[in-house]
Amino acid sequence: MCRWAAWQGAPIFASEILTAPDHSLIHQSRDASECKTAINADGFGLAWYDKRPTPGLYRDVHPAWSDPNLRSLAQQVQARLFMAHVRASTGTATSRNNCHPFVQGNWTFMHNGQVGGFDQLRKAADMLIPDDLYPNRKGATDSEALFLVACGAGLETCPKLALEHSVALFEDMARGVECAPHMRMAAALSDGQTLYAVRYASDDRAPSLYYQWNAEWQGWSVVSEPYDTVCGGWKEVPKGSFCRFTPTEVEITPFVPQVRVAEPKLAG
Repeated sequence: MCRWAAWQGAPIFASEILTAPDHSLIHQSRDASECKTAINADGFGLAWYDKRPTPGLYRDVHPAWSDPNLRSLAQQVQARLFMAHVRASTGTATSRNNCHPFVQGNWTFMHNGQVGGFDQLRKAADMLIPDDLYPNRKGATDSEALFLVACGAGLETCPKLALEHSVALFEDMARGVECAPHMRMAAALSDGQTLYAVRYASDDRAPSLYYQWNAEWQGWSVVSEPYDTVCGGWKEVPKGSFCRFTPTEVEITPFVPQVRVAEPKLAG
């Protein structure tokens, strides 16, 4: 299982979360404490927003702890919103195209979890991606496919409904091949203005997810697991939840996957 961290608020250096804390994200890449495996060595990625609407993106296939370029970049990049991910593959190859976060236009997405039996339903999943978005299918992960399906389902209009619809489709396909767990996810996504996060599973083992208001830095940390215990104030996101973080507020609502049927067009 992967580990990730996101920030939304006043601009801070990415190193404040990626490298500086005792249990920073880079430390979690080799010694995670709240997932099945402590090692997350199958690549990493960092996406950030500041002055421009589309994000910067840096990804590589090395273990995060061994890449000096990531540490140098984290010390120089100061951003109001950023998302970082260290990967533990669930079966797909270690390549840049399979590293999170994924970017489509001004949207960024990263995911921890799995779709049951994805090897058996990969073609069917790819068929759900709209033709105009399919050229952006660069890798082979379930996460990227889910993201592109959500983009085609109206992510820009209503992220929550688009994700509920897309997760329901993938969950139904996993049930069809009788491979459990059908869906487990702790995901983050952003359009560069608002940070969203989801915690959900089709069983009772949703991946861990926490958030914290940092009064010193004036913003929200959203993480797979806390990177420090000094500040305290970490809150666990309830299972089956969709979170919306603005620079100063958070809203948490139930996340209930369901396939939306298109409304019939009126004649005339």
